Amino acid sequence: MYRSKDKINFNKKSACLILAIMAVLFIFSVCYCGCGKEQNSNNVLKGILKAGEITVCTRNNAHCYYLYRGQAMGFEYELAKAFADYLGVKLKVRIAEKWEGMIPALTERTSSFIAASMTIMPQRKKLVSFSNGYMPIQQYIIVHRNNRSIRCPEDLAGKTVHVREGTSYEERLKLLKNKGINLEIKLHDDLPTEELIRQVAAEKIEVTIADSNIALLNQRYYPKAVLACPISEQEFLGWAVGRNARNLLYRINCFFTIIKKNGKFNEIYNKYYANIDDFDYVDLRAYHRRLKSRLPKYKEIIMQAADSHGFDWRLIAAQIYQESHFNPNALSYAGAKGLMQLTHSTARSLGVKDILDPEQNINAGVQHLKGLYNYFEKAKGINRLFVALAAYNVGQGHILDARNIAREMNLDPNKWSSLSTTLPLLIYRTHYKKATYGYCKGTEPIKYINKIMIYYDILKRQGIEYNNTYAES
Repeated sequence: MYRSKDKINFNKKSACLILAIMAVLFIFSVCYCGCGKEQNSNNVLKGILKAGEITVCTRNNAHCYYLYRGQAMGFEYELAKAFADYLGVKLKVRIAEKWEGMIPALTERTSSFIAASMTIMPQRKKLVSFSNGYMPIQQYIIVHRNNRSIRCPEDLAGKTVHVREGTSYEERLKLLKNKGINLEIKLHDDLPTEELIRQVAAEKIEVTIADSNIALLNQRYYPKAVLACPISEQEFLGWAVGRNARNLLYRINCFFTIIKKNGKFNEIYNKYYANIDDFDYVDLRAYHRRLKSRLPKYKEIIMQAADSHGFDWRLIAAQIYQESHFNPNALSYAGAKGLMQLTHSTARSLGVKDILDPEQNINAGVQHLKGLYNYFEKAKGINRLFVALAAYNVGQGHILDARNIAREMNLDPNKWSSLSTTLPLLIYRTHYKKATYGYCKGTEPIKYINKIMIYYDILKRQGIEYNNTYAES
């Protein structure tokens, strides 16, 4: 009996030992395989760091990458450039001629990652690995402003919806069809979403679909195209890498975490998408009309004045429109006059003989803006421009007061984000009673700059250059 018990105990011990050995072998095999994959994963990032450059695959459009006045620009491009800087390598841009050509660029190893406003989708996850989502978006039905027949997805029944082939829009429309909505999907070979929105505005087609960021931004350019209703839940844009590039993906996710904490992401985002939901149909329609009817009279003067002081003429034109709507006889309640709304004291200091003369008014206004720009030389990049424009609007003194408040609040006085926080405080007695220049409607310069940048963006779009070549930064 005791022997039998000993035998049972021995068998139990043997079984446990065997199971333990098998477990160790299993863990070893998993770790070995994992290390092999990790080794392969490491090679992608190591190759990039060793070569000293990284290639991004993107699209040549207004949202990803384009040239403006010979300079590479675009939301995705600037994020990719910041990522390359984060890695300490140069950025090489590869333009995919077609949307369908981007994922093969990863599998063929002609690019290291895709940054092209690509929606994270289950079907795509089978082919590539996505970063964490960096921007929420939602798909919207886009129709002409006068179209009252489509207000919900069910209203697409019997309609023809135009979208680019191979997009998330196509997939979403197929899901709607599967749910019983009898719509027709008209696919276009690599036609940009912006072009389909333009065709809706021109009433050449009835319906298209666009991501919210693209749709809202394009309302500035095509005010007659409106967002009818969403057809999807919230989704996210992400960057894509090859399936074996886990270390690179890890660094991308770290990068996005860092730039969202330090404000770099918001800085780039605001450069391209600030106030995209600020849409005033009447104002924008009037602006588009006056770009054709009024701007041509003063365009040459604006271009010469802007060039002589190192500004983009489109920026100056946008400022003039905000000041006077291109009306040379405009008069403000405060007594400022002309296209650039000069005060008599400013006009005299700049040698203006006739304040209502368009050429004298524009030249003096641009010279005044340049003086302010030079004065705030410690501000850098777009911050310097915004501070100068704000000073043009409410006066240099109020900007100095706002800078002092920023210092007291441990904010950087040379950043517009700081001054846009402190300027509105100058409407409160607790702040303006201590300020050198007193009370100020501090929200006005913020609205002023936001409007100028919307007008500027519309004009700037006309100067965008597209090419399908490699570029290095």
